[in-house]
Amino acid sequence: MDGADGVNGTSGADERWQEAWGRPEDALARAVEVLRAPRPDILPRLSRTLGTLVPHVAVAQLSGVCTFSPTHAHGLPELTEGISSLELSRLAERTTATTSAGRPWQGEAELAGHTRPVVVVVTAAPGGGTPGGGTPADTAPVGETGTTTGSGAVLVLVRADTAPVAPGALAVLQQLWELVIAHSDHRSTDAGPRNAAASRVSANARARAIAEFTGTHSAALSAILAPLRSADLDDATARRSATELAVTALLDLRRGADLDRALSEEPADAAFARLARELRPLLRHTRVRLDAAPPAEAARSVPADAAHTARDAVRAAVLLMLEHEKPGRLHVSWQFTADDALRAVVRGDGLGVLAVDALAVHRTADRIAALGGRCTVEAVPGWGTTVTVDLPLTLPEPALVSDPLAGLQPRESEVLDQLAQGRRNRDIAAALHISESTVKFHVANILAKLGVASRGEAAALAHRAGLPNGTVGLHVAS
Repeated sequence: MDGADGVNGTSGADERWQEAWGRPEDALARAVEVLRAPRPDILPRLSRTLGTLVPHVAVAQLSGVCTFSPTHAHGLPELTEGISSLELSRLAERTTATTSAGRPWQGEAELAGHTRPVVVVVTAAPGGGTPGGGTPADTAPVGETGTTTGSGAVLVLVRADTAPVAPGALAVLQQLWELVIAHSDHRSTDAGPRNAAASRVSANARARAIAEFTGTHSAALSAILAPLRSADLDDATARRSATELAVTALLDLRRGADLDRALSEEPADAAFARLARELRPLLRHTRVRLDAAPPAEAARSVPADAAHTARDAVRAAVLLMLEHEKPGRLHVSWQFTADDALRAVVRGDGLGVLAVDALAVHRTADRIAALGGRCTVEAVPGWGTTVTVDLPLTLPEPALVSDPLAGLQPRESEVLDQLAQGRRNRDIAAALHISESTVKFHVANILAKLGVASRGEAAALAHRAGLPNGTVGLHVAS
């Protein structure tokens, strides 16, 4: 793989890392470069950026931020095509078992069918746990040993040689990966309604594929076991060895299915515990008492997008009640309904004046609707207000809605953002520090890509897609 693409095996790069990363402003500039990359380009951009810090020939990640596609790889095809989520999960487990929290592990490990030199970075799971087993009860646990959920994530760099990486470079690597995952988790939590609906469709399709493959492979391996256990075979030792290998393969297959389920779902008790932790800082400097009632079926799993939306709705309701209701006590609860929905309830004893459309702020109501849910606000003056959000856990698949702005380049998105604010070419050029002729060039490309004939139509389309942002931020999604 060409070194300019970020994956290389240059032996002297370890000694030169301080030249490229030693100054804080240089490290921050490289971090911003990664965070500004479009969603599909995050891992390749990260790989290229890390080329001067930890030289490598391939990179792979396993993250619960993206529930429908948690495993990604970039680099040499003979490596990336053979890396599995189960292998990455085992490396995460090994790292958390052999190093202290927040420190990468380097050594040799089985990956893509061979023993290879690797550097493994694991982020902390929500609440301070790790992506392996053994997290506390009030964190977001990972189910079976070696899985990751929520913002817990593993990054594996496959190296060309076994030369040790400098401790300082490893420390920078850990912090950069923590930053990338934290920002991705934020973007995932604040995803737009259409993205949430698309995520649910993809997650459902992935779950069906997993179930189908698991059934097929289990049947095949079970069929192998039957003749090997037959008394008609002479070589007992060979039969016993083959049986043990087949049993091991079956266990790995089932463990892989459990891992995939853990990456696309959250245990109900862990999801609610995360919400409770997020609410406490909001009430820290008030006299409001918070009563939190977790769901009775604590071990039941909740789709990750439903858990994200439920937490977002509860946070929004709490903030609105603190601002408008002046409550003395808030009661927050989650429960599963008879029609297979997650019900989130926020009840306050305040003034009882909250508007029925209060959750329309911050697109919360749109996110609820995108998942097929509904929200009701019942305000009784002098008695208080109750906000109820119902999110179906199984729902018909909505049609995938393509994002009309998805085909725009980053600079074109910035120009469109300015257009949506009604600015002229001269003002856009000044704001973006480019020439007017460059602005005209971008505007022409925007009109062609969006299939519209005028700036006004492009601005209208941008408004429907959620622009203007006011300022163009960093966009890193799951």
